[in-house]
Amino acid sequence: MLMNDSPDDARFSDERQDRILDLVRETGSAAIDDLAARFEVTPQTIRRTVNRLCEVGLLRRVHGGVALPAPTQNIAYEQRQILNPGAKRRMGEAVARFVPASSSLCIGLGTTPEFVAHALAGRRDLKVFTNSLNVAAALTRNPEIEITLAGGTYRLHDRDIIGEPAAAFYAKYKADLAIFGVGGLGEDGMLLDFNEGEVEARKAMVEACRTAILVADVTKFGRKATVRGGHLRDLDHLFTDEAIPPAFAPVVEDSGIEVHIVSKALPRRSEA
Repeated sequence: MLMNDSPDDARFSDERQDRILDLVRETGSAAIDDLAARFEVTPQTIRRTVNRLCEVGLLRRVHGGVALPAPTQNIAYEQRQILNPGAKRRMGEAVARFVPASSSLCIGLGTTPEFVAHALAGRRDLKVFTNSLNVAAALTRNPEIEITLAGGTYRLHDRDIIGEPAAAFYAKYKADLAIFGVGGLGEDGMLLDFNEGEVEARKAMVEACRTAILVADVTKFGRKATVRGGHLRDLDHLFTDEAIPPAFAPVVEDSGIEVHIVSKALPRRSEA
């Protein structure tokens, strides 16, 4: 039986949004009435919640319910920034702890690498090469970090540069580490993105480093990005926020990549 919406229902809104997103990712779609029954609220309350998720591009409306966004293009950067931020922050802190002192780093585009950059912003003696204005902005408040930024025509909606200019930029360097995300991961271990330029930039980063680090929360496993480029076996480390989904466990193990599961908050790093 449905409960009446309580006056303080808003305080549960964020948690409900996350749970709805998890359910739709598992099933591909969900009916409004089914969601209302599951959460013991009225259909009107569920509609308000899913309307917010649709407005920022995390879901799309279908007849009688909601579904995942169309897989042919990524959602906008600002919308991705509010998707799973706690996990991305924990992964960023874990990767920052993994980075040795006085390292040279290539840091790629995307919201999770931006969280890594924020976690690194208090470090000293780092040298960073990036094709992301968001990563550069996260680091600029620290004058002790040397930042080299790719030049060319930037994608305004993502604030980055991709394709041949980014590939030529990374080809000039040999960094200790490359840190990057992906649009999705296939069950065959393939790395997936949403256009050829993103793949070209990422592959150049892998070639420009001694150690390649992929940061990808569990929502990237099975996400249907459309452009293939690279494989887990080409990489050295994977940082993720939950146990590897069973369907992906064999290919992850066969790839030889070292997996770091960051499942709970880490203590703050103290800088000398």
